[in-house]
Amino acid sequence: MFARFMPQEGKFFDLFNAHAEQIVLGSHALVTLMSVLNDSDKEAAEQCAIIDAVENCADGITHETMRQLHKSFITPLDREEIHQLITSLDDILDLIQDVAHTVTLYNVRRITSEAINLSEICRSCCERVRSAVALLPSMDNGVEILKLCQEIDQLESVADREMRAAMSRLFREEPEVRELIKFRAIYELLEGVTDRCDDVANIIEGIVLENS
Repeated sequence: MFARFMPQEGKFFDLFNAHAEQIVLGSHALVTLMSVLNDSDKEAAEQCAIIDAVENCADGITHETMRQLHKSFITPLDREEIHQLITSLDDILDLIQDVAHTVTLYNVRRITSEAINLSEICRSCCERVRSAVALLPSMDNGVEILKLCQEIDQLESVADREMRAAMSRLFREEPEVRELIKFRAIYELLEGVTDRCDDVANIIEGIVLENS
């Protein structure tokens, strides 16, 4: 039996993998940012700089993907699927960067355990996105890809519950309105990262089901 490998013109899978790698790097920097925020302004600034750098690198990968899309006669996936996948991957890193910028702009001086937990869920989602993207060139990996997509969906649900619990505690226990506003924005952005990962999982799932 021959493995069902997708056409390779345009190196689209290499570009997807490169982008997904930047997402994981950004998610690891996000967790570190949340973890050091209470202890070291210098380390927090370093992690924000890492996130900006990987987001900039990912933008370059996105632009190259679009360039390849316009110049390639044969594409391994439907052109709209390629466009949706790369832009949705980019959305993940954009939100990770939004979290880092919000922490900086709001001058957050302390971080909560809930924010750290949400960042760790974000990292887990991003790692599964990378794994699913890496398996895309062969539809023989369909079952494994769909399993990863299901895990991302489950993690997104966990993040949603974590955010609701964090919001509940915030409105019950935070007396300072400015702090409440800051953390509400941070929680929503962190949960949004998992939403964007779930969007990517849905796109990948559709690709697998269509090509299996």
